[in-house]
Amino acid sequence: MSEPIMLFKKPSYPINDSLLEYLERFDRISKVSIFYDDLLRFSGSVTVYDKNDQDTLWIRVYYNEYERQEIDLNLKKIYSLLHSDGNLGIIKFLNVDSIDYCTFGNSKPFRIKVRNILNDNYTHFYIKKADASRVYGLELEHILSPDKINFLVYQDTLIEEHIMGIPGDVFIKTLLADCTATEKAQIAKEFVKFNERCMIRLLGDMRSYNYVIVPTHDFDHVVYKIRAIDFDQQCYEGNFKVYRPQFFKENYPMVKLVKEKLQNSSIEQYKDEERSVLAKRILSAENRIKILLQIMGEDVLAPESHLEQLKMELYRYTNDLNFKKAKSMGNIMNAAFEFIVRNYKSSAVLKNRI
Repeated sequence: MSEPIMLFKKPSYPINDSLLEYLERFDRISKVSIFYDDLLRFSGSVTVYDKNDQDTLWIRVYYNEYERQEIDLNLKKIYSLLHSDGNLGIIKFLNVDSIDYCTFGNSKPFRIKVRNILNDNYTHFYIKKADASRVYGLELEHILSPDKINFLVYQDTLIEEHIMGIPGDVFIKTLLADCTATEKAQIAKEFVKFNERCMIRLLGDMRSYNYVIVPTHDFDHVVYKIRAIDFDQQCYEGNFKVYRPQFFKENYPMVKLVKEKLQNSSIEQYKDEERSVLAKRILSAENRIKILLQIMGEDVLAPESHLEQLKMELYRYTNDLNFKKAKSMGNIMNAAFEFIVRNYKSSAVLKNRI
């Protein structure tokens, strides 16, 4: 588990015309003309530290006054698009408290903090360079995960809402040990399902800092869910292990928890449950997924060597010839969904006979 399974930094892939048409059809195009590059014109910055005085790898940026006014107005408009269908009447109640720039990672995002001045409630959203892989990942997450995601695209700029939760690495380091035995068993179950979901939809690089733990209080106990927050590695790597969170050393405490708390029969049961849920979601959004996968199938999302490696590894894993025949990462994604749906339908027929 200690050997690196990701060797090279992923390049950014442009959004093609077909994907832009899809985004327009499903109301994902921003009506606000702001560009990622506009935010890069900051005139200075200060380091952002956490409550323990540790460098967060974010810097708080500031702008010349004549630029800040226009930037603030556009950021408030984006907030209204994300959260109130573009209702400009709320703008007078909003304040842009801070604009932070991340110096770590592939996407180098800007994090915008917007506060409602009437009640001091605030929320965040992110502005990044648009990347086709990430857009496909966000859209698949929106359709197939238990949670919906708001995002918008404006030419080469991507706007994403903030996904709330405790960063996985922080949770593992500071909170996991204090969980009750029952809570640990429930977290182990969720990690099995999360692992299966990422594998099936080929979402890679789910190291502990790329997902969040979401605790929800339910009567007398806490229920934990796991949500992905980084979608850069959608259908890019050739190594199949990259799409299985269990193989990252950062997730070893979670893997250890699964081994300690769950029997093999339970692990298989939770995998089956997740496959069944995914198959139902694929079928319920069949037309939308069909359009998206057709566009993906004609797009270039990875080097040819990655494509050849991944399709052969998946063929050996499933014995499904559709993987071997795939000519693009989109074709591989389509083969994976067909495989899951076919097995789900076969299982349903078997249960009906019993």
